[in-house]
Amino acid sequence: MFKLPISGTDEEYRVNPSKIIALGLNYNDHIKESVSVLAGGFKPEQPTEPVIFPKAPSALISHGQEIVIPSFLRDYNFDAPLRTDYEAELAFFIKKDCRNVSAADAMSCVAGFTCLNDVSQRNIQTGDRSGWFRGKSFDTFCPVGPVFVRTEDIGDPQNLEIECRLNGRTVQKSNTAMMIFSIARIVEVLSSWFTLKEGDLISTGTPSGVGALENGDIVEIEIEKIGILRNSVIEE
Repeated sequence: MFKLPISGTDEEYRVNPSKIIALGLNYNDHIKESVSVLAGGFKPEQPTEPVIFPKAPSALISHGQEIVIPSFLRDYNFDAPLRTDYEAELAFFIKKDCRNVSAADAMSCVAGFTCLNDVSQRNIQTGDRSGWFRGKSFDTFCPVGPVFVRTEDIGDPQNLEIECRLNGRTVQKSNTAMMIFSIARIVEVLSSWFTLKEGDLISTGTPSGVGALENGDIVEIEIEKIGILRNSVIEE
């Protein structure tokens, strides 16, 4: 697909996952706002296991590329105004094929980390009977970057500041310590459900403050020790 610079080296990491698995509702403050952002179907209680959904690998783009809001959305007769949201998230890549990994061994299966924008088309996400896949998977709806930070270089991934800015204004601000399910727990649970393959990409959920993207916007996701993922937005 494309390559990300490996932070602190002259090397690059090839981004070509067999699957992208994303977590929903992994920050309590985002659960509370879930009804208002049209991600209905869930009560405001904390989940007892990770809430997951897939994103299509064809949605991947890199730092600096454009997020494109597709034109066919205007052909629908939605009850609510069209809304496509940004979601700032910490994401990680799987280092090796693994199954039934314990939480204690989980980090040995993590190759490294990056920023991810889980772009979400809310009208489709809410309306599809089959779930969130389509509304999360349109082309360009999975920006990642700007770099790949190896696990050994990230420090404590459960204590990273995470922020999203829309046209320079801070709209999301939190810390990965606020996750309901830690990275180790995510790997443990997911690998008990199905095999995680080398190169698979897992995104860990977003804090509160999600909001709509519009033509001409610049959205920036900054995570401590990783950097700033910046993408512009256009309407097709």
